[in-house]
Amino acid sequence: MGLSPGLDFETKLFAKPDAAALLRRELTAPTYRCRSIAIGTNTDPYQPIERKRLITRQILEVLQETRHPVGIVTKSDLVTRDLDILSEMAADNLAKVGLSVTTLNPHLARTMEPRAPTPEKRLSAIERLATAGVPVSALVAPIVPSINDHEIESILGAVASRGATHVNFVLLRLPHEVKDVVRDWLARYFPDRARRVMSIMQSMRGGKDYDATWGLRQRGEGPFATMIAERFALASKRHNLTIGTVRLRTDLFRSPRGVSPQLELFG
Repeated sequence: MGLSPGLDFETKLFAKPDAAALLRRELTAPTYRCRSIAIGTNTDPYQPIERKRLITRQILEVLQETRHPVGIVTKSDLVTRDLDILSEMAADNLAKVGLSVTTLNPHLARTMEPRAPTPEKRLSAIERLATAGVPVSALVAPIVPSINDHEIESILGAVASRGATHVNFVLLRLPHEVKDVVRDWLARYFPDRARRVMSIMQSMRGGKDYDATWGLRQRGEGPFATMIAERFALASKRHNLTIGTVRLRTDLFRSPRGVSPQLELFG
């Protein structure tokens, strides 16, 4: 949309008010084959504006009606608003939620994600989802060397105690103009560590700020990346957490009614 990765991305939102209707139309197509839908892989589906717009909830209502599997990734406790839908779908293994937990330190959280829900709100959301029977995974992301990597073990312990069963992690990614935004952010908030952070990041990206190669862009490579992965694996095992995600059912899907009731005459 021609937005900058900095202030533009944080202050300008594009709503899709017809998303649920368009989804219903897609699911009605005779050629449609059911596969789990992922919501929140690019932008968070529970932005504050969702409280009024209800677009994500409307989408979930369509998926609930059609018994279509869905996985949600968010950093917002607003996801618990839709527990009525998610818990019913989860009972048939049709829904799962992943919550990102970047840090347990409230001060660091305000620095890294100043307008996002606090760590405690995210942990509470994990607990509420798990209590309601919704499979919950925790995503430790982004892991930033010398900033929050020391919290890996404590974060996994915290999410496990609240009911998460699966976990994963993503190293800080610096594609395109994002690297310049992050450099400015480091210089402003962590001037004593800025050079070290970038040096370690480059050591995991073959000397570059970023490597988009599939399989490497989220985990990196080299000694430091290996150490992060090994620490994560050991802590996951200690807290009985599975690295990965829950597999959902696809065999319960039922196509919604056509856009026009007259089409049902030919069903």
